[in-house]
Amino acid sequence: MSSVEEVKHLHIPLQELSDATNGFSDQNIIARGGFGKVYRGVSVKHGHMAIKMLDPQLGQGVHEFKTEIALLSVYKHENIVSLLGFCDEEGQKILVYNYESNGSLDKHLSSTDLTWIQRLQICLDAANGLQYLHHDVEPQSRILHRDVKSSNILLDENWKAKISDFGLSRIGPANIESTFLISNPCGTYGYIDPEYTTTGYLTQKSDVYSFGVVLFEVLCGRLARVMAYKDERQFLTNLITIHWKNNTLDEIIYSDLQRQINKASLVTFSRIAYQCLKSGNERPTMKKVVEQLQKALDNQIVSCCIKAFNNQL
Repeated sequence: MSSVEEVKHLHIPLQELSDATNGFSDQNIIARGGFGKVYRGVSVKHGHMAIKMLDPQLGQGVHEFKTEIALLSVYKHENIVSLLGFCDEEGQKILVYNYESNGSLDKHLSSTDLTWIQRLQICLDAANGLQYLHHDVEPQSRILHRDVKSSNILLDENWKAKISDFGLSRIGPANIESTFLISNPCGTYGYIDPEYTTTGYLTQKSDVYSFGVVLFEVLCGRLARVMAYKDERQFLTNLITIHWKNNTLDEIIYSDLQRQINKASLVTFSRIAYQCLKSGNERPTMKKVVEQLQKALDNQIVSCCIKAFNNQL
């Protein structure tokens, strides 16, 4: 983890950020959430930025602020959001990222503009990011994201997906399955691993469960929970379980996708997604998820090529 001295070069003056956002104008706000506000800004030095101003009254404090800086200043990957810098002046705690012009995945779940191939590639990108955190960060360490959800997957101008929001993340040894015992589990209802909330044990498989929910969001074109209540009947996972057991998954696939999806691609995708939702020991590793998503993508591409060839005959 980075020390204060090691990240001093990432400090961005508050005045520069104020100038970049027209004095933190409401017109520059691009997102609001449990953390505070995110502004879009532009500066000569840093270009287009996403500027996250943390609000301690909404639950984001010093620990989350330091965690993001410590992790993102050290660990770099093409499918992990890039931290440009931070500001800790006049009582403000601000994190500055590269601006991802297509926003977060949750805003595009019901979009008719995203093809199944594009959705598969987005899922594969995000899976590669999580695989890096779980397996490739360091030989002796791994990072548990702890809040995987579609709103924390950002999309750049080319629709490349990047994992974001590391305030709740934990880093631990790679050789221990149950890395942390948490007395007050954190996460987002609809995505959080039920075994984690019940036992308090946080593992890699907790992230895998949450990612499985995201995969079904992408397939079904809907959010993990329709209403902001803790009532489990509102959760997409319950709907998935019912239709999976009844072999009627086709009924809840996003209608715009049903005409596109190759059967082999759907079987591979849905099978690995459902495995992610099983009990902890039965869930796949992120390496396995990446492998199967690549297979689903390959199947879809081959199918599209065959259709295109046949149409030319």
